[in-house]
Amino acid sequence: MTPEPDTDPQFDTGAQPGQHEPSRSTVETEVTVRRIPRYSRFLIIGAGLGAVATFILTASFPSDPKVGFGALFGYFLIFGVPAGFVMGALVAIVLDAGLKRRARTALAEHTTVDPLPDEPAS
Repeated sequence: MTPEPDTDPQFDTGAQPGQHEPSRSTVETEVTVRRIPRYSRFLIIGAGLGAVATFILTASFPSDPKVGFGALFGYFLIFGVPAGFVMGALVAIVLDAGLKRRARTALAEHTTVDPLPDEPAS
């Protein structure tokens, strides 16, 4: 009884002993792993909160009957949505700066598998 060589089933090509097998190379690299906030979510939520704050502030004060509530609300949205957008961006940047301190270093393994060479036609 002879022990069988260790083969990785992921790279097992089913090749017979005399056939070519794909070559593979593995490189280990140190990488930094950290969590990051999803900026798009912060920006969209910030803009939405700016719109809600604009609605509350517009509804809190009496509006001019000549202009109407809708036009006044629309006008103030021009200022409220970008302000909320900027506030969301600032919150994301501050959160990202805080999460940079909690970054960890890990070892990553990159494996490259070269395809089999083309066999000449007989």
